Amino acid sequence: MQSFQSDFLDLALESKALKFGSFTLKSGRQSPYFFNLGFFNTGKLLSTLATSYAQAIIKSELKFDVLFGPAYKGIPLAAITVAKLAELDPENYSNVGYSFNRKEKKDHGEGGSIVGCALENKKILIIDDVMTAGTAINEAFEIIKAEKGEVVGCIIALDRQETTASSDLSATQAVSERYGIPVISIVSLSDIINHLKERISKEELASIEGYRKTYAPKNLQG
Repeated sequence: MQSFQSDFLDLALESKALKFGSFTLKSGRQSPYFFNLGFFNTGKLLSTLATSYAQAIIKSELKFDVLFGPAYKGIPLAAITVAKLAELDPENYSNVGYSFNRKEKKDHGEGGSIVGCALENKKILIIDDVMTAGTAINEAFEIIKAEKGEVVGCIIALDRQETTASSDLSATQAVSERYGIPVISIVSLSDIINHLKERISKEELASIEGYRKTYAPKNLQG
């Protein structure tokens, strides 16, 4: 595990963005852990978050023109990450722009539903927090397609590495297969287990491993 990943997990635990217990997910599943990126809500935490996203993108070597953050969660993520990319690797990322969509199209001023860089004829990387059913990402694809942009990848904070209700693939695998693009993450459930197994109780560890065994795609089990 690289330092930006361990720093991210340490602060996720410290800020309570990552919690262990019993949580009912939107899917109805009972999860032994819960991740809420909204708890990265101070300057220190946001700086670490931006660095983690930026380092994961740099490591991926993806080439793109615009970082797109779907409203609403993706808006601050796109802004802080594009700034950090320019800081960490100005040679490759100083001219990368960012944009986001309005929930309701504006009919005055400059109009339209996109704020920031135009997407037409641009290569787009989508940024978000966690991919569950992939619904938000699918909506982002439709928005970008309507603006005549080309999606070349997605970056998320956490890959839960679990199947959806409608597929034997994980949400990230399903999106990658559907659109023919890479879906990269800062960390995965496997990283959580490996990095924090000495810092959580045996009961919590057993619950997480049991959950993974139940819901992980077959190629990630074992």
